[in-house]
Amino acid sequence: GDIFRSYLLVSFGFGHSSTCNMELQGADDHEKFLNLCKKPYKEQAVWFLNAFWNDLGEAEGERLWNYVDKCSQLDLENKEEGCGLDEMMAHKFLEEFKETLTVRELRAKLRSVGAIGETERPKTVPLTHYLVFRYNYDWHILVNASQGDNQEELQKAQKMLDECNAALKSAEQAARNAKIAQDELKAAMAALHKEEEEYNGKIADAEKRSESGGVVSRNKAKAELAQLKAEDPLPLRRAKITTAAAVKKAEKTKLAAEETLAQCKAKFQEAQDYLNKVKAQCGSAQGGIWWIERELHEAKKYMPTAKGGISKK
Repeated sequence: GDIFRSYLLVSFGFGHSSTCNMELQGADDHEKFLNLCKKPYKEQAVWFLNAFWNDLGEAEGERLWNYVDKCSQLDLENKEEGCGLDEMMAHKFLEEFKETLTVRELRAKLRSVGAIGETERPKTVPLTHYLVFRYNYDWHILVNASQGDNQEELQKAQKMLDECNAALKSAEQAARNAKIAQDELKAAMAALHKEEEEYNGKIADAEKRSESGGVVSRNKAKAELAQLKAEDPLPLRRAKITTAAAVKKAEKTKLAAEETLAQCKAKFQEAQDYLNKVKAQCGSAQGGIWWIERELHEAKKYMPTAKGGISKK
């Protein structure tokens, strides 16, 4: 069976059951903005998508997905759990997306609209700072934006996604076990073939010697031949036992891999069906739904295409 990796489960934070709270804490909009900037990259992006989904839609959702991915890569210390890049990494981020502005220019713009106080000296550049600059949206609207009235459904969808990822890991391990068992079987069969060749060679040699030469040597060869045919030598017996065990193990692990993969496929389908149902409801946090669906799509790249997976291209 195919072996598929799951490193993106870490790279994109698939395994985390984080959902955006419905309201930001804070006595005023500025405090709310600061608290939004403390959220992990993914949550900042989802909040932004939920707030401006009608303007942004799926096309910009994909762009934000790439922003989060890049932030997680550049944040060497906190990875996907981080919330802001240091200035050097922030410049790398801006270069990656062909932005000509500097961090100083970005902050000057945010100060001009009051998102950053005149005396504030942020140590990092949160993703939200860049998003407010990039899309030029009112940050007051952003921090007070509705995150949908379906948080319970979103949490259930996130839980289903987590179950998909757990099933994917199990399927990956089962496929790995099956591959190991297949390799062991090949090695056992090669060893058995070697022992059989050696055994058959000894029989052929004894038969030849039993038909030529003097009476004593012929009788000695016949005795050897009778002994050889009476019972397999110990190395050959061991090789046969090892091969029989390897065959059973290979069959068992292959069956386990197929069953685990089928369960994984069913989990993915169940999650997709539920997301389709939630999307059709009114008051949905469309950005949050899109993000979970996008994670589901990404995870499918690590399933065999013949079993419901999709191409990595």
